[in-house]
Amino acid sequence: MIYDATNCTLGEGPLWHPERKELFWFDILGKRLHRKGQHWRFDTYVSAAGWVDRDRLIIASARDLFLFNVEIGETERSLCPLEANNPVTRSNDGRADRQGGFWIGTMGIKAEPGAGAIWRYYRGELRKLYSDITISNAICFAPDGATAYFTDTPTRQIMRVTLDADGWPTGTPEVHIDLTSERLNPDGAVVDAAGNLWNAQWGASRVACYDPVGKFQKAVGFDGLQTSCPAFGGDDLTTLFCTTAAEGLTGDAEGRTYAATGHGPGQAEHKVIL
Repeated sequence: MIYDATNCTLGEGPLWHPERKELFWFDILGKRLHRKGQHWRFDTYVSAAGWVDRDRLIIASARDLFLFNVEIGETERSLCPLEANNPVTRSNDGRADRQGGFWIGTMGIKAEPGAGAIWRYYRGELRKLYSDITISNAICFAPDGATAYFTDTPTRQIMRVTLDADGWPTGTPEVHIDLTSERLNPDGAVVDAAGNLWNAQWGASRVACYDPVGKFQKAVGFDGLQTSCPAFGGDDLTTLFCTTAAEGLTGDAEGRTYAATGHGPGQAEHKVIL
């Protein structure tokens, strides 16, 4: 069903705030942050968020990470630059890890090959983890906090990497899910409480569920063709939300934000530690 009919040119970054019991999401190309019945407009691209406390979100933009107060609707302060001197790139997919860090991927505004990177912000430090990324996506984490997942969408491979006790990657990423033979395009993803990975697949009108070893389990269909990112929410975390994008398409189903009940349950989104 449609959760919110607001049209998003490029819907992304849904975040269920566990204290406010509200869903927030972005329209990257529209430069807006949404919640049901309200939106805030910014002067640059914004794409992903994590929750810091009841009223404040950490938000990734094309030039920095900043604190935004949703209660008063104002930016509090910039936390650090994010490729601020690179006019080619913007932020894209991001999510908080179990240790309180915030991962954020960047990409070329025109999807320039290899222009992006994946970064992690942790206790005031921003560190580049991976470079030569074309379209950063699928950043999410196993329930025990010991594994991170991510993709560079054109590769059609979702990777996994082991994390240390502080949440920093150790070793070399390995292929977790390979979608090349199916010609599916992995976009945003989230992991549920059982360790299953739920991946929105751009151009396929679905979110697909894979078990902890990467085996396909099922797919949940949505009316929007360009499914971009899922999130679990609701009081029992069994509602699967999904953003979509209207970019390049026409029709009433495109660019809406959807909800499907009876899935998961998901993990509560983790708090970002500044």
